[in-house]
Amino acid sequence: MYRRRRLVVGGALLLVIAIVVSGFALAGAFKGGSQQAKPSPTDPASANPAASATPSASASATASATPSPTASATPTCNQNLVTVTASTDKPAYGPGENPMLTLKVTNGGKVPCEVNIGTSQMEFLVTSGSDRIFSSKDCQASSEDLVKVIAPGASETANFPWNRNRSADGCKEVAAAPGGGGAYYIFTAKLGSRASPKAVFQLN
Repeated sequence: MYRRRRLVVGGALLLVIAIVVSGFALAGAFKGGSQQAKPSPTDPASANPAASATPSASASATASATPSPTASATPTCNQNLVTVTASTDKPAYGPGENPMLTLKVTNGGKVPCEVNIGTSQMEFLVTSGSDRIFSSKDCQASSEDLVKVIAPGASETANFPWNRNRSADGCKEVAAAPGGGGAYYIFTAKLGSRASPKAVFQLN
């Protein structure tokens, strides 16, 4: 009888151990499953099949866009090889005659190149000694870029009719007008960082 009890107790203990062991096995299985599930959201290819198409689409767009800059093989002109000159249509002007100011940019290089000759880069400046008389930038309503290809030795010109008026920075009103009576004035043409030699003219 005592031995039977020991067998029953022993059997019950084995059953408990089996349940405990199987419990650890289940716990391990769930734990392992959760570790495998975590990478899924961080894997864009498995989480969203369409996501794999996005990089290829952007890559193809990038690849097609890459040749665009090379479509224009014309280089930008070396500023050291660009010459800016200033001139007027007459050396002297009578009363009521307005000077025509001309800016000319020349490619001094050996290959065709691009130069921005837009109003964003130009300035027609008139001075008399240390007196700043007029600048085309003072009352410029808007400025634009205009890129032109200039052949070696070729030039582009821009003309500006000056109404013999004064101007001030910010387009402030200036009542005084430049004097005539044989006074001499200096016209300087500017294009970007380049400035021309002085062109002298006379107002009568």
